[in-house]
Amino acid sequence: MDESSILSAAVRNTALARGDRSIGAILIDAGRLKAESAEPILRLQREQGLRFGDAAIQLGLLTPDDIEFAISRQFDYPYLRRGESAVSIELVAAFAPFTPHVEALRALRSQLMLRWFDADGSRKALAIVSAERQEGRSFIAANLAIVFSQLGEHTLLVDADMRNPCQHRLFGLDNRAGLSALLTGRGGPETIQRIPALRDLSVLSAGAQPPNPSELLARQEFAQLLKKDWTREFDVILLDTSAVADSADAQTVTQCAGGAMIVTRKNASRFARVRGIAENAAQTGATIVGTVLNDF
Repeated sequence: MDESSILSAAVRNTALARGDRSIGAILIDAGRLKAESAEPILRLQREQGLRFGDAAIQLGLLTPDDIEFAISRQFDYPYLRRGESAVSIELVAAFAPFTPHVEALRALRSQLMLRWFDADGSRKALAIVSAERQEGRSFIAANLAIVFSQLGEHTLLVDADMRNPCQHRLFGLDNRAGLSALLTGRGGPETIQRIPALRDLSVLSAGAQPPNPSELLARQEFAQLLKKDWTREFDVILLDTSAVADSADAQTVTQCAGGAMIVTRKNASRFARVRGIAENAAQTGATIVGTVLNDF
């Protein structure tokens, strides 16, 4: 065993003695810290009574970002580094979980847990809707799915926008089979794709664009999937929808889900259109859980 291997093993053995994985071991395994750099960090840590991360930063061997990465692994809170996944960097919850924007998403998640997703599991699905395109509906749906999965909720994100889908692009997925294939009997459960880098998150892309998305969503098969099949497997089901201005698809999805959250964009959304969404939901017996003002 060479010197680097001995140092690496020493860091791991220290972690095992404490019953967890040390920051040093995590960073060595991730390739962010060379094994031979652990010795001077450990020496300075002992001499000055510092934490491992503070000693490493003082020596210029690690950055605060490295320490945040390791701590997230220690506390089983996965997030991504640029270049290590096909997931788009637009998904801030996956790449920058310690920023104010993501803290706002966590606050939204907490409100939804209180107002909609109940403990007995009778309400698991929520449609994410907006009046127009470019208001951030898909962006909010994707990031919200990530923060729910980071909470340990087994989460499914469904791209029910079969007119202008984008979740496959955001997550770097194959879109040849998806919701449209499921609803026409040309696909099965395998069309739901796990996101390996983000444990507890699965995504169902929209699939090949059909000529009749409204009719497909109105089929009994969609209600069956949403109210029975998916609810047995997932804790939280978020549904991205078509813009209300484009079609009645979002109204159909909202009715099947039983509830919706409206996304608006600051200085862009029109109050009359937002009010129209709420009125249409009330006519179908669905609940508008709340409205989000998107200023990302």
